[in-house]
Amino acid sequence: MDPVRRRRRTRLWSGAVTAALGLSLTAVGQASAADVNNAKNAGFESGLSGWTCSANSGTAVSSPVHAGAGALKATPAGQDNARCSQTVAVKPNATYTLSAWVQGGYAYLGASGTGTTDVSTWTPDSASWKQLTTTFTTGANTTSVSVYLHGWYGQAAYLADDVSVYGPDGGGGGDPAPTVPAAPGGLAVSGTTSSSVSLAWNAVSGATGYNVYRNGSKVTAVSGTSATVTGLAASTAYSFQVTATNAAGESAKSATVTGTTTSSGNPGGGGTLPKHAVTGYWQNFNNGATVQKISDVPAQYDIIAVAFADATTTPGAVSFTLDSAGLGGYTVDQFKADVKAKQAAGKKVIVSVGGQNGTVSVSDPTSAANFANSVYSVMQTYGFDGVDIDLENGINPTYMTQALRSLAAKAGPSLILTMAPQTIDMQSTSAGYFQTALNVKDILTVVNMQYYNSGSMLGCDGKVYSQGTVDFLTALACIQLEGGLAPSQVGLGLPASTRGAGSGYVSPTVVNNALDCLTKLTNCGSFKPSRTYPDLRGAMTWSTNWDATAGNAWSNAVGPHVHALP
Repeated sequence: MDPVRRRRRTRLWSGAVTAALGLSLTAVGQASAADVNNAKNAGFESGLSGWTCSANSGTAVSSPVHAGAGALKATPAGQDNARCSQTVAVKPNATYTLSAWVQGGYAYLGASGTGTTDVSTWTPDSASWKQLTTTFTTGANTTSVSVYLHGWYGQAAYLADDVSVYGPDGGGGGDPAPTVPAAPGGLAVSGTTSSSVSLAWNAVSGATGYNVYRNGSKVTAVSGTSATVTGLAASTAYSFQVTATNAAGESAKSATVTGTTTSSGNPGGGGTLPKHAVTGYWQNFNNGATVQKISDVPAQYDIIAVAFADATTTPGAVSFTLDSAGLGGYTVDQFKADVKAKQAAGKKVIVSVGGQNGTVSVSDPTSAANFANSVYSVMQTYGFDGVDIDLENGINPTYMTQALRSLAAKAGPSLILTMAPQTIDMQSTSAGYFQTALNVKDILTVVNMQYYNSGSMLGCDGKVYSQGTVDFLTALACIQLEGGLAPSQVGLGLPASTRGAGSGYVSPTVVNNALDCLTKLTNCGSFKPSRTYPDLRGAMTWSTNWDATAGNAWSNAVGPHVHALP
């Protein structure tokens, strides 16, 4: 791999993303008594019977499954995106709800040959089962449609289960109609802030969604097995219940749990930091950028993220080894002394976990404990102030939340906790990364999303914006600012130079204009936020080394601007 791009992958799917994100999902209406699931072998209980997969990419597996005893596993390879399809009999001039549960790599669900507007929807990497849903209407002469699933080129295998084409009976002999699901079990409080309570529960077989009740009243509906209820009063106890739903109806309510919000005050952890801060990644390797010691990092950087900790053979665990040879003989003792000197100057030095090649998986209680224990050990060994979560291979919000809370319990309130998700990871609060950030909001310092190597994405106004513009930065930041994170927990992550990323570089002037737009409603592009966010944390760059290669042009321009924000 080109060493310049060791950290970030350039994903060549912006056109597909734009097309997929441009779709609007129609709410499911009341089912007719005559409606059925027209898909055959929808749960893959009979292997791949009724399904055709391109290039022999699909296979039936017995684990993991969403329900029943079978599921589809399909693996993209080369120029094949692992498309698995079925021809489904339908009635003309009828509306159908298409859904499927997916897990693993990028997964797409769609219907073609509808006779009207063909539809599709998709999701990025998902560590747990997630439901995709859309609707379509058949044309006057349409008697069959092609329903398909597929992954994405070069990405991991995806899993699919419990496909449904729910609507009038097309006469093809699909699977039986659903029954009302059972009440969810395992409801628990997974996190609290002064204004929100996060919940998680076990999946229910046959459920297509869940309703969340607060003090007996329904407050939200979700498709996954977690939710964050916001808009709550500080230091207040609330009772919560959850029901499972599908086309047949709604289950009984779950057992009640109580969640108590924290006291009011500034959210998040991190000890003493400037109101507005600049984060820079420091490279523990030589990839052609200027090799630095920690002492060489300019004073404009308030948080220095050491990249990267490495995965070990123990599930969830990480380690850190200074690349002394690659850094010109920089010794561990010198490194530790430089970390202390930066801290004495009021800076924070943290270790970053992940990056493009960092495949750390936290997917169960054991790996969550291993992650917390190993990160804390690395912090103690090198004197780091905290950790940065930069995982680009998917994230399990339930167990990563457990791991981070365990780490916080060990490290105490001075822990610096940052995240660097990709743009696709923060498009919706249902995404694993976004869920995790909300779950740990009370100990979270800042989320510095990577506004590069992205392609086009949706802004908070529902419009599609292309990377490399002020609008891309402000409209996407708005999703986080209005989606539950405090302004002090939102930063703008950009490359320090054109060599620091495959795409998405913008000049420091554009970065500063975006900061002004969000904090003061000045220097905006066509997108203008509905309000100001004067507590916006600041900006991040990859990397201090590429910044140095370019004469520190980025930090010299953006640093003073961030520190002068209102």
